[in-house]
Amino acid sequence: MSVNLTRKTMATAGLLLGMLLSVLDQTVVAIALPAIAEDLGGMDAIGWIVTSYVLASTATGALYGRVSDRFGRRAVFLVALAVFAVGSALSGLAQTTPQLIAARTLQGIGAGALFVIPAVALSELYPRHLRSRVQGFTGGVFALASVGGPPAGGLITDAAGWRWIFYVNLPLAVVGMALTGYALRLPKPDAAGGLDLAGALLIAGTAVSLLLVTESPAGAGVAFAVLLTLSVWWQRRAPDPMLPPRLFAVPALRVVLPATALLGALLGGSLVYLPTFLQAAYGMGATAAGLALTPYVLTFTAVSFVAGAGVGTRFKPFLLAGASIVVLGFVLLSRLEPGTPYAPAAVTLGVLGAGFGLLMQNLVVVAQNAAAPADLAATTSATMTARGLGLSLGVAAFGNLLTRELENSPQATAAAVPEVLAWGIPAAVVLVALLVFLPR
Repeated sequence: MSVNLTRKTMATAGLLLGMLLSVLDQTVVAIALPAIAEDLGGMDAIGWIVTSYVLASTATGALYGRVSDRFGRRAVFLVALAVFAVGSALSGLAQTTPQLIAARTLQGIGAGALFVIPAVALSELYPRHLRSRVQGFTGGVFALASVGGPPAGGLITDAAGWRWIFYVNLPLAVVGMALTGYALRLPKPDAAGGLDLAGALLIAGTAVSLLLVTESPAGAGVAFAVLLTLSVWWQRRAPDPMLPPRLFAVPALRVVLPATALLGALLGGSLVYLPTFLQAAYGMGATAAGLALTPYVLTFTAVSFVAGAGVGTRFKPFLLAGASIVVLGFVLLSRLEPGTPYAPAAVTLGVLGAGFGLLMQNLVVVAQNAAAPADLAATTSATMTARGLGLSLGVAAFGNLLTRELENSPQATAAAVPEVLAWGIPAAVVLVALLVFLPR
């Protein structure tokens, strides 16, 4: 094996490890919240231990792509991974809930780069005709981290205590830094313009206010409208805007960005609430419910890899097939009942995983292929931000629907979850309709 190939393999491993940590810490903490609340108190604010991380990572995602244009992918990735590690250490050391929320916010600020930068760097590290295959690995990492987080968190909490959920990040972060620091070699992007800090703050504020709409519809809705208007105005007049308006003139991006947001919402709703159904319907514990999602993970991961290798340049048929399979998956989900045997539920999980596996990273590659080389980082950041916003909104929207379903029948969780997930059917149909307009 040549030195260049060895370094490329090591760099890929380091980038994917950072991506794994970023996604894992969105899900691994949820299972430990009862233990954290018992230890630290502050049950009324316990949800912010998860929300603060998601808000910080989503709000900073768009910024990192442009920062890396100016300072280089490797330098920004290493700094962000170091910030993530410091936030992890402080999270493990927290003695109060406010301290933990502040540490999780710092951790999320670092995590904002750990999905965006690998997606950009991998597209530059490998030739264009291999982008889909390589990005297939990121889809597998996302599936593994998203679904594997809850059982991993349960095992760690039971074996060593909730603080080790954060401490285990430290050696993994060190390995990721060592691999990328040594092996990642990319030309520094030619970024002659300045860094649009005002645009970054406006975009971050717009993202945060949108995510807070589900908490406070009136106040956050007004803030979102104002900040969105200011963001659009500023991006049109800034000399070097964070999200250049020319991106939205590209026909493929006008389809991919809303489609990615919608996909994120469907992903969020299914990933978060399917374990709830499995626990309620089959009496499983958290760890067992996570393991019961294996069909979802296996098909998601396998299809991501296979589709990445076989797509070539014919994306539209694969994307339409994936969206159609997602429609079928949500139809099957809506038909699950408390008395349904696990085998049909497992088939349903596999169908849904296959649909998402065809869609997730191929949408990223379509966006990257449609972008001019100078706009690659901005386009990737916009796509990742759209997915993160959609995922967060999906979790919140499905959660609100589930809360309403359970207000009158608090014991009927196993029946309520499929009824709530049935709302994914029209959303998935809209996704199919959007992709019909994707240019060939």
